[in-house]
Amino acid sequence: MAPEAENVSSDMAAEAAPALADPGTVRMTPEERIAALTDGLHTVLEQAIESPSHWQVLLDASATLWRYSGGNVALLMMQMAQRGTEEPTLVAGYKEWERHGRTVLRGEHALWVIAPRTSRVQQVTLPDGTRQQVPLGEKQPRGAVDDGEKTIIVGWRGQAVFDVSQTQGTPLLVPRTTAGPEADAAELWRSLSEVASRHGFRVDVTDAQYGLTSGFTDFTQRRIQVGAWLDSGERSAVLAHELGHALLHGPNDEVGRLYGSSADHRGLAEIEAESVAYTVLKAHGIDRGKQSALYLLGWADSVIRTQRSAFEQDMYSPQPTSRVDVAKSVLGRVTAATKGILEITNPPGFGGKISAIDADPRLNPSAAAYADFGQPRPSTGGPIMAGP
Repeated sequence: MAPEAENVSSDMAAEAAPALADPGTVRMTPEERIAALTDGLHTVLEQAIESPSHWQVLLDASATLWRYSGGNVALLMMQMAQRGTEEPTLVAGYKEWERHGRTVLRGEHALWVIAPRTSRVQQVTLPDGTRQQVPLGEKQPRGAVDDGEKTIIVGWRGQAVFDVSQTQGTPLLVPRTTAGPEADAAELWRSLSEVASRHGFRVDVTDAQYGLTSGFTDFTQRRIQVGAWLDSGERSAVLAHELGHALLHGPNDEVGRLYGSSADHRGLAEIEAESVAYTVLKAHGIDRGKQSALYLLGWADSVIRTQRSAFEQDMYSPQPTSRVDVAKSVLGRVTAATKGILEITNPPGFGGKISAIDADPRLNPSAAAYADFGQPRPSTGGPIMAGP
């Protein structure tokens, strides 16, 4: 992380400290822990929506931890910054680290993420056609048709995890690219085009220009247009941006209707698409530099005004949200779209989850480099515990 980004991250951690201190220093009930983590996330999102540099720090972390949700990325980044240690790179529970031949160092303290509490239920269709979920083992209603078992989320819990810098043991094989920059650009373009194809879009490189833009997404024709006058790196950046629109701003996007669709590329829709492009390229080792356009505050207030006006005219309209609600929505949508893209383009690294090692076909001596991690500085906060 660049020095400026480190300073911003430290500032965010300092302001979030009151909310995030409790999960790491005292024993808490599950409900209290979730409340404390949620308060810390609320503080982080407040800062991100008011400052482009704070938002960019979240995107930088998301590029490394892209297999995690946006909220958990923010929580992990803040907790590591509070302890004065390096940013998180690869995170897993205590037993998962043991499974991969690494152990948590004595005296290390857990980081916390928010994980779903799940339950298995029996899904049935009643005689009147309605569907119902029945706890496993309970008698089904008379005349119901069994539709099979299903896993549902019944609540949330705090889950203890540890970063790789808090562990020692068997060196990890880390994927790396061996091609030069030009070959990398060509491969990135190919893989991004594959993402478009899987979502039913054709990519056209053309001298035609829509307005003053370098790219355009046409949902009617299912076509993404990219400027032929751009060099290979710029084309990939524009395609990544347009994929953000393609995945998030279709005609059936209820959330996107509040702040502009891809038909006019404005407002938070543009910020979401640019955030997706920035994070995808960052995960592939391409740093686009400071993105001053990623300023959420004005457009968030515009969304709130739109909702307030609709609610005043129709009491059945959704209640107006807050700035933090908007930031949480945008971060969640951006990280979900980013994950969908990166699962196909497959950048170097593990996306923050050690479980990805098992599924990565590149993990062999000819395509990977050994990497070990030295002894970290001791943590200064958090419970000493064996996580799940």
